[in-house]
Amino acid sequence: MASLYPFRALRPRPADAAAVAAVPYDVVSTEEAAALAGGNPLSFLRVSRAEIELPAGTDPYSRAVYDRAAQNFDALKKSALVVEDAPSLYLYRLRAGTHEQTGVAACYALDEYDRGVIKKHERTRRDKEDDRTRHMLALRAQTGPVFLIYRARADIDQIVAEAAGAEPLIDFEAGDGVRHTIWRVNGGRCDRLIEAAGRIPALYIADGHHRAASAARARAQLPPGASSCAGADGSTFLAVAFPHNRVRILPYNRIVKDLGGLSPADFLQAVRARFDLQKGPAMPAARGEIAMYLQGSWQTLRPRAQPNRADRAASLDVTVLQDGLLAPVLKITDVGTDTRIEFVGGARGTDALERLVDSGRAAVAFSLFPVAADDLMAVTDAGGIMPPKSTWFEPKLRDGLLIHVI
Repeated sequence: MASLYPFRALRPRPADAAAVAAVPYDVVSTEEAAALAGGNPLSFLRVSRAEIELPAGTDPYSRAVYDRAAQNFDALKKSALVVEDAPSLYLYRLRAGTHEQTGVAACYALDEYDRGVIKKHERTRRDKEDDRTRHMLALRAQTGPVFLIYRARADIDQIVAEAAGAEPLIDFEAGDGVRHTIWRVNGGRCDRLIEAAGRIPALYIADGHHRAASAARARAQLPPGASSCAGADGSTFLAVAFPHNRVRILPYNRIVKDLGGLSPADFLQAVRARFDLQKGPAMPAARGEIAMYLQGSWQTLRPRAQPNRADRAASLDVTVLQDGLLAPVLKITDVGTDTRIEFVGGARGTDALERLVDSGRAAVAFSLFPVAADDLMAVTDAGGIMPPKSTWFEPKLRDGLLIHVI
């Protein structure tokens, strides 16, 4: 069952929260991070992507980067951050337009991560684990939360609704229009949340696999009891858990740079051998459909051989696209290493796909129907691995708003 541990959060002063908060370190390049942090000395990107303050071309995994991150973190703690006086749980609400989701921010047990109570659905890369492990150890802090989901429960919904009626600790709207609101939860409601969470059979990592894996590795290099979590032995990681029926999953679309030596006509002939094609919209209307943009027009693809619905991973549209077209026709067998394919988060819209193809940067683009949270949980429960780049959770949590000092 899921265990929650209150912690003494290191957080921005309310007046500085909007300036400190930063997009997750792994959704921007060095150049994009530098542009976002430009003119803002409080941006947490100066901690999470400290290479932006070093000479161009600096290896982002060099010792100088981690040293600069620690220096910038120390400076930020003196200028804009405060530590809570007692351990607490927190609520973190994301609001984008009419969409709203509220999760429970806490320390979660790495022991439960090891035992599979907190479940993974993707493989991690060793080099990325190395990076965040070194970052945690240099800062002695977990600075960005893992994004978890759980099967919604009415008892937790009730406690969250009560606690969210109080005055928030932090409340601001970011430049992308997403509103971030945080409440502190202590006393009786804190105890009730801990008790209710103990009845959750499983938690699922939605976003932040490398953060969780790095926390698991970092604990071996930390002294026993190194944590600001009440009642924890240091083997915890910072996360926010959301009910599965509130999160919004967008598609992770694909562009391919070339047609693998085929002419457009030959490529279409190969596609027709495997899919039924007809003129269609840029966004698929339902599961089982894939939208393809080629030579200035969108077409809807429906596989002629229906996937086995009993195998949830094999029946996902992203798997159908990979096994039915990308691998046999375009010869892209490993999407993790093949440089001919790129991935475009659904938040960028289908206009971005059109621009990439029309400009000549890509030869063809594919727009997918979003994966459902139920599918992700079912695949994970069966011990499976989701296809690479199959889910894009939006809106995203911000780094620097709740920090677990270790």
